[in-house]
Amino acid sequence: MKEYVYSFGGGQADGDGKMRDLLGGKGAGLAEMSKAGVPVPPGFTISTEVCTLFFENGNKVPGEVDEQIAKALEKLEKQMGKKLGAGEDPLLVSVRSGAKFSMPGMMNTILNLGLNDESTEALARKTGNARFAYDCYRRFIQMFGEVALHIDMAKFDHIFDSRKAKARAKLDTDLTAEDLKSIIGEYKKLVKKETGSEFPQSPLKQLTLARDAVFNSWNTPKAIYYRRMEKIPDSIGTAANVQAMVFGNMGDNSGTGVGFTRNPSTGERAFYGEFLVNAQGEDVVAGIRTPQPITELEQVMPEAYRQLREITTNLEKHYRDVQDFEFTVEEGKLYMLQTRNGKRTGPAAVRVAVDMVEEGLISKKEAVQRVAPNQLDQLLHPVLDPAMRKGLQKIATGLPASPGAAVGRAAFSSEDAVHLAEGGPVILVRKETTPDDIHGMDVSKGILTAVGGLTSHAAVVARGMGRPCVVGASSVAVNEATKQATILFEGKKLTLKEGDWISLDGTLGEVYLGQCKTNEPDPKSHYFASFMEWADEFRGDFGVRANADIPRDAKAARMFGAEGIGLCRTEHMFFAEDRIPHMQAMILARDEKTRKNALKKLLPMQRKDFAGLFEAMDGFPVVIRTLDPPLHEFLPKRENLMVDIAKLPNATGREKKEMAATYGVSVGELKKHLPELLHRVEELHEFNPMLGHRGCRLGVTYPEVTEMQARAIFEAAAQVAKKGVKVIPEVMIPLVGNVKELQNQKAIVVKVAEEVLGAAGLKDLKYYVGTMIEIPRAALTADDIAREAEFFSFGTNDLTQTTMGLSRDDYTKFSKQYEDLKIFKADPFAVLDQDGVGKLVEHAVKMGRKARPDLEVGICGEHGGEPSSVEFCYRAGMNYVSCSPYRVPIARLAAAQAAISGDGKAEAQRTA
Repeated sequence: MKEYVYSFGGGQADGDGKMRDLLGGKGAGLAEMSKAGVPVPPGFTISTEVCTLFFENGNKVPGEVDEQIAKALEKLEKQMGKKLGAGEDPLLVSVRSGAKFSMPGMMNTILNLGLNDESTEALARKTGNARFAYDCYRRFIQMFGEVALHIDMAKFDHIFDSRKAKARAKLDTDLTAEDLKSIIGEYKKLVKKETGSEFPQSPLKQLTLARDAVFNSWNTPKAIYYRRMEKIPDSIGTAANVQAMVFGNMGDNSGTGVGFTRNPSTGERAFYGEFLVNAQGEDVVAGIRTPQPITELEQVMPEAYRQLREITTNLEKHYRDVQDFEFTVEEGKLYMLQTRNGKRTGPAAVRVAVDMVEEGLISKKEAVQRVAPNQLDQLLHPVLDPAMRKGLQKIATGLPASPGAAVGRAAFSSEDAVHLAEGGPVILVRKETTPDDIHGMDVSKGILTAVGGLTSHAAVVARGMGRPCVVGASSVAVNEATKQATILFEGKKLTLKEGDWISLDGTLGEVYLGQCKTNEPDPKSHYFASFMEWADEFRGDFGVRANADIPRDAKAARMFGAEGIGLCRTEHMFFAEDRIPHMQAMILARDEKTRKNALKKLLPMQRKDFAGLFEAMDGFPVVIRTLDPPLHEFLPKRENLMVDIAKLPNATGREKKEMAATYGVSVGELKKHLPELLHRVEELHEFNPMLGHRGCRLGVTYPEVTEMQARAIFEAAAQVAKKGVKVIPEVMIPLVGNVKELQNQKAIVVKVAEEVLGAAGLKDLKYYVGTMIEIPRAALTADDIAREAEFFSFGTNDLTQTTMGLSRDDYTKFSKQYEDLKIFKADPFAVLDQDGVGKLVEHAVKMGRKARPDLEVGICGEHGGEPSSVEFCYRAGMNYVSCSPYRVPIARLAAAQAAISGDGKAEAQRTA
């Protein structure tokens, strides 16, 4: 018969610490501690497989499992010399959840199971302490009532608090046995009222209901949400641990506590935790009483403290990791109730990994594998001060689009943000951002939008700029005209006005009213620097570049270890205040000559930008994408133009000056300029701009645009190379679907390059011309395209849209349902769809390298900084990934972990 139930305790165990898949983290820890001779109350673990069977069997446990549970209970009763809930010395047990991965507070626990009217009186007689017995019973009814009978805890609390008030008891411990007996009576009445049945007196029925409640807690909304957040599979289930009770509430020589072998916030090698005298476990975490620091246990119970330090130190050495433990002291005797690898912050994870290498506990390879890549986010961005945050009112939640903390005064338009920023920090609050908002985003400390997803314009640009950003905060209704926002959050309505202080947490997606202090991280610390150095050793020659559009971003990228620029989006340069009028003049031009005159004014500006990038990336490649978005994005919105045209005849002199400044013309030109602009906007209107006149299609129809950009690139390269800087330009043509498009644009680039470099005496300066693979046809015909392209860079944002037929901006409207129903495993714009889009990528890499064996292949979409997508890119044989500057360390670590777990095939493909 297959084994589903595993006993532990008394120096023996059926399982061990390696059986986490089957026993869960808690059960495996209890088994391992039992075998090591640690004082563990005996019990048994019902495996995670039973949880799966439970759901497959219509929320019922199969009969053969019930039989094994009965045998395990009989064994436990023999070990303890007691019967469950019966006799003069009744056996009481706890029933606790325990999945493979720690999910603190997400699932259910029940203590003191086995108590009923008779066994409570027996416990009172046995201990000679009626108050203790009644306290245990009232706790049991309360926990069991909430967890197994689904009664609102607030109803129990109301009864309890009413009795405390009547008895004038300040603390729970001030209640007498008679008070507690009265509370028990009221609790039982509540159970009868809520369920229609008496509180169950049968210990076996209690055990069955508690076990089923633990399994059902696997699928509560909070548990599902936590698993999604932590990327824990839904399929693994939880174990249920049944363990003999030991009591920390038997008097002043008893107590209970939780702790860590090192500080889980900082990683400092210091004993960390809390305890309570005369209490049970839930009292410590529930906040009912204020716990004492665990170090004070040495004065209260010195022998128990000495044992606890010795046992936990040995457990850390045994597991070679920080241990999160629970303990109870019953009348002076120490019992260990749990040990597991402790959850910790990003800074703590890095410090512990480095310290443990230096202590000789683990190897560098193990250290690199101990830190989750996304944990590094916490080391790279400011954070809101935890103490001050508690005192602020949370007013909105949204999607955590770009990590870090920002504090500033609210501005509801980019123009107002620029003005307000002159007097202090600003948070830009918009319904959504567009490319027109780039100047407002640039001066803002953080960005908040009411709509949009993790790959919306605001999210993508904010990540690239390293600005904290929260998007999709649907409770925020922005009114730009009145310069305020109405916020309806958790039943409360408030008005946020321009200039009001708000604090933004882009890591958690939270917004607070008021001015919070921020704490700055130190990415150059000994721990971070050492850890990243080890990660790079294992990463090998798999590169990590950054998406950067301006020299400031390029410098930040280098500081975080970027080995080049994988994407420079030239269009972002055109939105600057001094450039947009020339860009609009070029768009308004009706002939090539007029267009070229406008482009001549943009040329020196682009050249200066490119020179700054080349200088910042001395010796590393810089991939520059030619113009990609449709031209209408550089023009004002049709609706705004119509409003201004209507307002113009009656506008005041001041209003006309402001309008003229907005459009980059004189007041006298407004009357003629605005209708022309509106006419051109209507001409450029497209039904589906994303698939319209953009990318290489612009360069084919307006070759002078590609020519200007190529000239700016190579003049900048020549200028910087003459200073002794090593320049490696890579010109990337976007949205190619047909090799003839690439041939057309490459010819222009090569002609300009030969002319400029020849004139500068730099004919031997090596440059490359390649393309973005971002539509399916390009991926399917990659062999043809590779005969012209010297490199591929996968633009997986657009490739995901075109492959899945899915708009990234509209997906957010139904994303929750798709992810809840598991139609999509995750947001495909945040985590690469390896089964669909990934197959196109693998095909393109294979066919491209078949046509051109030395083809350089990378990725520059948002997926380039997402750990599981980085691992895929490594396996697919790419040469590098490129991501926003502040995600570079994350990608470096993810690549190192991929290299450690890889089989070498990808490396061979890369270096073939």
